[in-house]
Amino acid sequence: MEYMDLRTLQSTIKDGLTELFPEKVWVKAEIAAVQARMNGHCYLDLVQSEDGRQLAKVKAVIWKSKYPLLRAFFKDATGKELEVGQQVLVLAEVNYSELYGLSLVVDDINPEFTVGDAELRKQQTIKMLQEEGMMDLQQELVLAVIPYKLAVISAPDAAGFGDFKRHLTENQYGFYFEVDLFPATMQGDSAPESIADALGAVEAAGNAKGTKGRATAAGGTGSKHPGYDAVLILRGGGSNLDLACFDDYGLALAIAQCPIPVFTAIGHDRDYHVADMVAYRFVKTPTALADEFIQMYMAEDERIGSLGARLARAFAAKIQQRLSALDELDRRIKAADPRAVLSRGYTLAVDANGRVIKSIKNVAKGDTITIMLSDGTIAATVDNV
Repeated sequence: MEYMDLRTLQSTIKDGLTELFPEKVWVKAEIAAVQARMNGHCYLDLVQSEDGRQLAKVKAVIWKSKYPLLRAFFKDATGKELEVGQQVLVLAEVNYSELYGLSLVVDDINPEFTVGDAELRKQQTIKMLQEEGMMDLQQELVLAVIPYKLAVISAPDAAGFGDFKRHLTENQYGFYFEVDLFPATMQGDSAPESIADALGAVEAAGNAKGTKGRATAAGGTGSKHPGYDAVLILRGGGSNLDLACFDDYGLALAIAQCPIPVFTAIGHDRDYHVADMVAYRFVKTPTALADEFIQMYMAEDERIGSLGARLARAFAAKIQQRLSALDELDRRIKAADPRAVLSRGYTLAVDANGRVIKSIKNVAKGDTITIMLSDGTIAATVDNV
């Protein structure tokens, strides 16, 4: 009987795999386990599944000489670490060991496969905006306490714009808003430029409406902006492809640099676009944005009502304080009134000029004086001093 020992079998398999895969190959798989060891190596379990069943599984390793670079590259491109559940496309050397069997030695990884081209461009856009200091620029603006002059950028016939305007202007409280529409294309390749142009038109149209300032760290004002209190970018939802324009770098830059607070309500339930990230504030839908402005009015209305009640209470307290002071003054005046002294049985002597005689030194023999009592006066002449 012919046979071969185990090591010969394993060596034969190894030689066959080396001949079959002389060069590295790109392998598509899902990460089932990932573990970075203290020794600097990263070990992976790669699987292929279908309908919840594993069809294939292999061990993989990224040696410490490659792992720091690949990890940084992947995170920089995708914004994520290597994680369980990710679909990856790795360039790997097929390795076979007589002791450990089949494994893959990962030499490179394609982040575009994991996140997709659109997501990769989105992450790159975010990174550029962060490096340029644009992500938080809108947060430096100061929104008017009662923002009623609103510039809306939307397609004129968009359902989202109609819902917004109806919900805002027909509010049950009777709050008034001035809404000006600046039409723009809201989807497709031309949308970013069209919306950015509309932002420019808002600034140009408002130049004669007044000025307000960008707050500085010291609390002062910086560059001036037009008289609109806010710019609202509205769209009533759509597919991922329709909404991809809101991840455009040029549009995000235009929003970030706009000197007026920009609100976005694109109408998406799950995604979070770059336009939302750089805006002063974002909400999910145009109707929700209308509610946001109505709530601002309600809060100010409540604050003014509370302030009026406080002023009324303070005024009443001040009046009571003044009345108490007047009562005390009246009491003191009455207590000092000479008639009050005379009513207690005392008399008061005055000279011919009506001056109160306070000392015997103020009179001389022969002077005419008047003695005042509570019920009348007595005329007298000084006979002896």
